[in-house]
Amino acid sequence: MSQTANSRRILVVDDESTLRTALLRILDRKGYQVITASTKAEALKLAAMDSSLDLALIDLKLPDGDGLELMSELKQHNPQLVAVILTGFGTIDSAVRATQMGAFHFMTKPFNMDELMSLVERAISHKTLQQENQILKSQLHQKYQFENIIGKSSQITKVLEMIEKVANTDSTVLVTGESGTGKELVARAIHYNSTRANKMLVPVNCGAIPGDLLESEIFGHIKGAFTGAIANRQGRFEMAHQGTIFLDEIGELSPTLQVKLLRVIQERRFEPVGSAKTIEVDVRIIAATNIDLEMAVRNGSFREDLFYRLNVIPIHIPPLRERKSDIPYLLHHFVEAFNQSKGRSLAGFSTDVMDLLLHYAWPGNIRELENLVERLAILKGDGIVDVADLPEKYRQGAENQGASAENQELQVLPDSGLDFNSAVDAYENALIIQALEKTGWNRNRAAQLLRLNRTTLVEKIKKKGLTPQA
Repeated sequence: MSQTANSRRILVVDDESTLRTALLRILDRKGYQVITASTKAEALKLAAMDSSLDLALIDLKLPDGDGLELMSELKQHNPQLVAVILTGFGTIDSAVRATQMGAFHFMTKPFNMDELMSLVERAISHKTLQQENQILKSQLHQKYQFENIIGKSSQITKVLEMIEKVANTDSTVLVTGESGTGKELVARAIHYNSTRANKMLVPVNCGAIPGDLLESEIFGHIKGAFTGAIANRQGRFEMAHQGTIFLDEIGELSPTLQVKLLRVIQERRFEPVGSAKTIEVDVRIIAATNIDLEMAVRNGSFREDLFYRLNVIPIHIPPLRERKSDIPYLLHHFVEAFNQSKGRSLAGFSTDVMDLLLHYAWPGNIRELENLVERLAILKGDGIVDVADLPEKYRQGAENQGASAENQELQVLPDSGLDFNSAVDAYENALIIQALEKTGWNRNRAAQLLRLNRTTLVEKIKKKGLTPQA
């Protein structure tokens, strides 16, 4: 969870009282909580009493010691502290040494206050991203991300098996699937079950960032590289060093960026925008797309060599309409989640509603289903969801569907045909899950609803591996 500026604490360490006062005033106006020190000893004393420091602005030369040594000592007690080194004796060697020792940035005096404030905001953003990743990782156990991928269908089982096989490799993965199928969940499952799990997972939505800004976002830039570049900026690839970068909507990359990405994949190095300095990174790449990249290669909008570099390990997530036996599990999962997060008490879905939802095409896939359940949790609040509770588009065709299995219309047979056994199995699973949901997983009552012998139902549940979703 990100924090607001007024909850961020900054330590300013400089022996120039004029500069300390100026920094205190401008940072205070920006909403930061600021404490100041003029010596190394004073800074260490203050830090010992304040373990919640987020950022330290440290002068390189202090009356009683070296600013880099102070930074190291501060980080020993607060490893998450972000440090910026300030100096009137700027040299390339000093800058290199500072960054090697863990400084976020190095700024030479005299500096423009606007540039420094921009640097402070970027440093805080970097800290926020680190914290969000750390919070997420602290909530994970080894299989946590697998449990977020809901379903028992053969299609989703194959996806899970593939994730388990590739997670502990460094191979590049290309995740394909329609919008809303859960491509980012797959990327997170791969990362958090890999040897890189303790490092950062850095996402980049290539379709959401304007093309003229995307290169800077991915590779970073140096001060003066273009209009508005008032300070150096670290790119997402550099942030993901020793971790994983997730490039979502990879098919939206421009031809120029495709060339640059190809080089990073091949050589694991790049230059920030406007810089001649090459940065080397150790990073795993996971890309995702909802378009047909092979078709894009044929029509010339996507480079063939880049496609083959990305498509080392392909993982395809099928749309929800092709794995409808997972719908009851997903509905149960989201009902439980929204009941808890929104203080509601939905009890489940009527048979008529379940029939409608099983026959619906789900163009928005799991994201659409999740949004529907959230809407029902808020508007319905409690009890069993009936047909009248559904939005109009989900109610269409209700009059053509009976309330019992005997009156159900046959599924329309597509021209390409279908797997009969899979279709029957999916429908049987859905009916059993409905009965169990309606009865709170009371097998006796569920068997009565289905006109089955209890032992028959128990055997089917065991054979199919049907379990409540926690």
